[in-house]
Amino acid sequence: QVQLEESGGGLVQAGGSLRLSCVVSGSGFSPTGMAWFRQAPGKRRELVAVIFSETNTNYIDSVKGRFTVSRDNAKNTVYLQMNSLKPEDTAVYYCNAFLIKERVSWGQGTQVTVSS
Repeated sequence: QVQLEESGGGLVQAGGSLRLSCVVSGSGFSPTGMAWFRQAPGKRRELVAVIFSETNTNYIDSVKGRFTVSRDNAKNTVYLQMNSLKPEDTAVYYCNAFLIKERVSWGQGTQVTVSS
């Protein structure tokens, strides 16, 4: 059974940085791409960033130039480096496969709170 465990969130002031980690455990999970999502209070979960390879990544417009997604295959870990954080980045962040048909059960997520 595949499990996703996110960590690295916290409380940070606007302009600060955080690095999120997503550790994938279990076997039989080889998604085409891995993605980070976020869900703010009262809002739907949204896609934030996707990594297909080290040279093929995509971001939503609101985080371009501030967030960087990467991965370490040897550690089965995907990262999200978040710089110049804004209050509107406040949300619970999750990782999962980019393609819906490849997704597994969601993890608990990690809370990111950015104060103004």
